[in-house]
Amino acid sequence: MHCVRQAARPIGIGGAAAAWLLAAPAGAGPLDEPHLAVVPRTPEEAARVAAVSAPAAGFAAPERFEALPGGAATVRARRNADAFSQPSGNMSFARELDFKVGNGLFRKIWVSAPSSTGASDGLGPLYNARGCQNCHIKDGRGNAPDGPEDNAVSMFLRVSIPAGQAMAGIEDWIATAPDPVYGTQLQDFGTPGQKAEYRLDIAYEEIEVPLSGGEVAALRRPTYRAADLGYGPLHPEAMLSPRVAPQMIGLGLLEAVPAADILALADPEDADGDGISGRPNIVPSVEFGQPMLGRFGHKAGTPTVREQSAAAFAGDIGISTPLFPAPWGACTEAQAGCRDAPHGGDPAQGGLEVDAGGLDLVTFYSRNLAVPARRDEGAPEVLRGKALFHATGCASCHNPKFVTHRLADRPEQSFQLIWPYTDLLLHDMGEGLADHRPEGRATGTEWRTAPLWGIGLTEQVSGQAQFLHDGRARSLLEAVLWHGGEAQAARDSVVAMPRADRAALIRFLESL
Repeated sequence: MHCVRQAARPIGIGGAAAAWLLAAPAGAGPLDEPHLAVVPRTPEEAARVAAVSAPAAGFAAPERFEALPGGAATVRARRNADAFSQPSGNMSFARELDFKVGNGLFRKIWVSAPSSTGASDGLGPLYNARGCQNCHIKDGRGNAPDGPEDNAVSMFLRVSIPAGQAMAGIEDWIATAPDPVYGTQLQDFGTPGQKAEYRLDIAYEEIEVPLSGGEVAALRRPTYRAADLGYGPLHPEAMLSPRVAPQMIGLGLLEAVPAADILALADPEDADGDGISGRPNIVPSVEFGQPMLGRFGHKAGTPTVREQSAAAFAGDIGISTPLFPAPWGACTEAQAGCRDAPHGGDPAQGGLEVDAGGLDLVTFYSRNLAVPARRDEGAPEVLRGKALFHATGCASCHNPKFVTHRLADRPEQSFQLIWPYTDLLLHDMGEGLADHRPEGRATGTEWRTAPLWGIGLTEQVSGQAQFLHDGRARSLLEAVLWHGGEAQAARDSVVAMPRADRAALIRFLESL
């Protein structure tokens, strides 16, 4: 199901992924968008896009359309936990039925096979959760464990080993391979008769950060360990990286942003000298068999919502789909008993546990979870915070706005001015956030710029305010203070600014 996280496939460009890239169609590259039915912009439309995409001319008042971060797909901001669970505001009544059916699949609780409920069996045999909403709480972020006794299911560890060398003939790729026993993701549950792969052991060290005006902020530095390994030791060179499920809103809109507009923001050599050097992650597409621009996942490791959905079905829940048809999910060849366990493949569905129709419904649901409207965007403190956001350089990575492609078959996402506050590029975030685990072209210190829309509603939706890839930050200020690398200067500006300015900056973020 679409616990939106990459899963159950080779990472880096080892194995089949390398073959796809080396044998890709002539001319295939990051500007290719085979997942989109694009209607080219007219010269007049291109001029309108350039005008509306220009940086803010001032901060005395909100920009035009700023209150609608998802364009016409924006919905009214609810005051309850359903704020992230609404369909696109511009969706037709007829298409809303597909959204609701997809919602049912997204909320489904899967059971192990064989079962009397044949439409819901096929769980595992190894898994992290029994349903998508077990990870994405109310379609929002997951929760990280508070300590070793907290068995939160919204978090897991990725794992890989060095493949020995970068792939010859493909510039700038960092080759990694799955752990020979545990694959690319550690599962902490098993169906009856199957051993779980591990138990997540987490410990926190409290760190004090002095701020201007005599304030002191407290950060927590996590240490992760894969304990109680069920299938023997990890590879000696295994690299582990924690993941908390991200929020789901606006995914279809991000998928519809022109690749050319994203790549135009890249500056890998920092040619303009501003200290920001965003890079695209170009990843092998299982769906299309060619390299594509990565957009989803904490390191932009997946190119499309459909592939992300199918990968999470396989790795998080152990459910087979047309893109990942193995009935045993993430079980490796070294886990023979796991592969031999019963599965829920349905002959009427080509032996799959979720067929193409089911995958398309979950994909449609995931693409159309609407972005809530801004709150208080015209309040003086919010506008002051917005000015500081730009002055400190935050907008260099958290690019405020894009205009999506005009699309022939996706009216909800077609030609919308959106305000996601991300460039969807990789940035070096410094040693403090480093996981030291490459993924595709992403190094062990690089992360995709996280979208900020809806971030002020996190606690309302998920029950807790936790941020960053592993949920270590318990407030937006803590998240800012963990920034390093390319964001070090912006972070230091926040530390040094007057207390009232820090409050205004956070107030602006809370309004998004």
